Amino acid sequence: MAIRIVRHHEDKKALVENFNSKMRDAGSKWGFYVDPVPGWVPKAAEDQPVFREFWLAIQDDEEVVGGYALKPQRWMLRGEERTVCDWQGPVSLGAIDNRYAALGLRLVRDMLKKQPLLYSWGHGGDEEKIVVMLRRMGWLMHQTPFLFRVCQPKNFLRKNAYLRQDPKKALAQDVLAFSGLGSVGFGALHAALRLRSLKRFDAAPEVVSSFGGWTDEVWERAKGRYDAVAVRDAETMNLIVPQEQMHTQWPEPTRLRIRRGGRDLGFAVVLEKQLAADARFGDMRVGMIGDTFGLPEDSGAIAHAAFEFLRESGVDMVMANNSHPGWVSGYEDAGFFKVEDRRVFCAAPGLQEALEPFEQTRRGLFLTNMDGHGPMGL
Repeated sequence: MAIRIVRHHEDKKALVENFNSKMRDAGSKWGFYVDPVPGWVPKAAEDQPVFREFWLAIQDDEEVVGGYALKPQRWMLRGEERTVCDWQGPVSLGAIDNRYAALGLRLVRDMLKKQPLLYSWGHGGDEEKIVVMLRRMGWLMHQTPFLFRVCQPKNFLRKNAYLRQDPKKALAQDVLAFSGLGSVGFGALHAALRLRSLKRFDAAPEVVSSFGGWTDEVWERAKGRYDAVAVRDAETMNLIVPQEQMHTQWPEPTRLRIRRGGRDLGFAVVLEKQLAADARFGDMRVGMIGDTFGLPEDSGAIAHAAFEFLRESGVDMVMANNSHPGWVSGYEDAGFFKVEDRRVFCAAPGLQEALEPFEQTRRGLFLTNMDGHGPMGL
């Protein structure tokens, strides 16, 4: 069996469809992109600062047996511009056929040849197969939290699928929801978080159609405050959040320019969606702060402005992911709950070396959902 790893192409679409059918027929939830042109951040120019590309493992030139996606992007690492790459996958027939059990490892090694400063951020936990494999390969593993704030306690208690898996807990949540005690409890908890910070936030969000020169000013002012951060100038942000969305992987984002007293503090990218029978959030209407940027000391004001925008849109809860300790504290100042160790940042040895000493760098590591595969939780 000769297996080659090649770039996805229009003439490979039928082979990918056959691969996906095999995976589905065997009961796997995994598959790969049929269209060779990514719907999100396709490459249109050689000097593009961020793009996605798809690669396929093809056996005997006639069968797709696996694949992965790469998203190279310009980062600032300790003040130096470097290309750092997020990856998605790898997916292979190894999930359903032991004859291909070693293919996942080969695909990871191939990604490393193409992009040594490789990382992924997400995963289901320390025991997930890919995380176990990467740990054995000497990758850096760093846990980051999940952040959320409840807007509609009754709906949160009644419609949250994850919290209602236990019938006894579900009954207790119904009592809290219909008695009104849930609203009182969540209100008191959020108020306590806000009071603890002793901060008042008066920044205002302004919906904008694109990122302009003001974005470049925010980026230049704040980039030096981070040890490891993806470039967030206007050019890059307009590629990541284009005016015309060409895919349906997540809802249309809204760009928010966050200002206070006529001064730009930063920006946020927010999304919201009415879910139905979602494994985690059930039938709730969920908002997400998918991206933010600004000075760390302005994080609470930026997070609060983005939250208020989503709350006024009518969502039941707002969630966010951020790796930076200062931003996590900012979210807490804005009344968000923090749930520790919900996402794993996995860095290849080459990137780990660039981040050393990591105990220091982790305090300046800035990641949001837009740095990974995008806000795929919605």
